[in-house]
Amino acid sequence: MIAIDNVLLSDKIISEQFVCDLTKCKGACCVDGDAGAPLDRKELKEIDAVFDEVLPYLNNISKKEIERQGRFVYDREFGWVTPTIDSKICVYGITDNNGIVKCGIEQAYLDGKIKWKKPISCHLFPIIVKKSKDGITELANYEPREDHCKAACSLGKKLKVPVYEFLKEPLVRKFGEPFYEALEATAKHLKNKK
Repeated sequence: MIAIDNVLLSDKIISEQFVCDLTKCKGACCVDGDAGAPLDRKELKEIDAVFDEVLPYLNNISKKEIERQGRFVYDREFGWVTPTIDSKICVYGITDNNGIVKCGIEQAYLDGKIKWKKPISCHLFPIIVKKSKDGITELANYEPREDHCKAACSLGKKLKVPVYEFLKEPLVRKFGEPFYEALEATAKHLKNKK
């Protein structure tokens, strides 16, 4: 484990390689899971704030499901999450012409309609962050999906891109630039020790 500030990170975040390969997985992380994407409390307000701009990106099934369930739902095991359709695809998931599921919130962001990219849990995947029992320490683990993420793990190895480098933007977004610089310095130190 690596400790930076109040965050404990799995060594695999430095030692493993990963680069999303959407052409192979087709955005499976937006479709397959035990619940929708976990949301921080402050993200509930973000969803409310961007909802009107995101709505035109969503298909009619998603719109009806949001009307039925709400913009976010509370799950006993995972807390606040995005709603799903039939316990599968996230209601904010949109499928492009190549059959790849992408995020409607992120598409609105990329089109310059909103300033919030998407839930941080989605942005960080396959790093999953949870609070420890003390409520202060955060635990960051590298947890790629065995089946869906095989191509991303292979591409990461081929390109020699460590997980923390591939996920620099969301790691900075979640923990800040000084945190990322400390993580990068730790990775370089550990590499030089080998």
